[in-house]
Amino acid sequence: MSINKSIIEKYVLPTALKIAGQKHVLSVRDGIILNMPFMLIGSFFLIFAYLPIPGYAQMMSDFFGPTWQEKVLYPVKATYDIMAIISAFGIAYRLAEKYRTIDPLTAGAVSLVAFIMTIPQHIMFTPATGGAAQLVKGVMPMGQIGSQGLFVAILIALLSTEIYRFINNRNLVIRMPEGVPPAVAKSFLALIPGFCVLAVVLALRLLVEATPFGDINTMITELVGIPMSHVGGSLPGMIISVLLIGILWMLGLHGDTIVLVFIRPVWLSNMSENLEAFQNGLPIPHIITQQFYDLWIAPGGTGALLGLVIFMLIRSRSAQMKQLGKIAAPGSLFNISEPMVFGIPIVMNPYLVVPFILTPVVLVIVSYIAMTTGLVAKPAGIALPFTTPIVVSGYLATGGHISGSVLQIVNLGISLVMYYPFFRIWDNLKYREEQASKSQKEASVAPVTEQITL
Repeated sequence: MSINKSIIEKYVLPTALKIAGQKHVLSVRDGIILNMPFMLIGSFFLIFAYLPIPGYAQMMSDFFGPTWQEKVLYPVKATYDIMAIISAFGIAYRLAEKYRTIDPLTAGAVSLVAFIMTIPQHIMFTPATGGAAQLVKGVMPMGQIGSQGLFVAILIALLSTEIYRFINNRNLVIRMPEGVPPAVAKSFLALIPGFCVLAVVLALRLLVEATPFGDINTMITELVGIPMSHVGGSLPGMIISVLLIGILWMLGLHGDTIVLVFIRPVWLSNMSENLEAFQNGLPIPHIITQQFYDLWIAPGGTGALLGLVIFMLIRSRSAQMKQLGKIAAPGSLFNISEPMVFGIPIVMNPYLVVPFILTPVVLVIVSYIAMTTGLVAKPAGIALPFTTPIVVSGYLATGGHISGSVLQIVNLGISLVMYYPFFRIWDNLKYREEQASKSQKEASVAPVTEQITL
């Protein structure tokens, strides 16, 4: 461990420090954290909706009706599904704060308006009774204001704030005379910069609309996702998938949504064939299925974050890290990673990029070899909620083989080893920040105490 730590501190840390101190990276990190309390609230309701207890769903249906789950998920839709909107405001606000030359609140509002303008306000609706799809106008696709639209929100927030600052620094603004209320004066200051921001974003939107993609979000999703539809259920394809998922998450994109929308059909088809073979007592043909990814590659959610949560709970020196570990632990136990991804945050965090991206790759290789050699039973195609905790899910998903649980424990151990040196560096950094803040507070109180004593 000490060797790994020294290598990281010598080669990785200097670069990480430079990246982490960059204004735009800091703004993205701090702006996305604005989602954290809402992610925590939503994750608790998500757990309640999918508790992996036999008979739980039927009991809730008997008591509260067949639509109980949809109603429990209302808070999830009101938190998770507006993530991009909150981030568009928060990132611009934090970047404006760091420049100190423009009003953060106005910059956030301009960014929010610009982001909304990138979203096509129409959807194609297919009636439940059948018939041709119809174009419905005056509505906003929820996917594009949630996690799927996060990358666009980041780009627009940074772009709009830079344009705003460029115009403001050249004094191309409308200044009101003295005596005008400050709120009104700030509104007029934003007129010309805001107009320029919206004009640029409008030009971008019109340019993309002239392409087959139709809108910015669709363009990004398809350019990233189309290649994934061709890799299928092979080991190289799986490695590429988890690598791309991790990289996209680090950039602020919802990697699972983008990548899995193209590759999930292959995994679900493999799952169906496995289930048919299992029911007929035949050898299970496939290893890589939806269950393989959900239950063995992502303990604690995307990035195998359960190992990191455990260290935060039992080894943190930083009070912030320990408290965040306590808050994120329930969600991580049920494989919900958003409280960690946006709470630490993982997004745009150069200190944790290596384990977050590479740990799932190692778990894919280890799990695939274990199942190929017959040491561990293959997933039997039994559909389990992704929120099913490890050990239980490994046993059930393999059709009652303890080897599935044992592999999950081994994978958790691997994630602990992978995350530990990076956790120590991040924890020590936060601890030093807390001690410095504490020293500053004590120093500011000391002169007052001396004066009172005299």
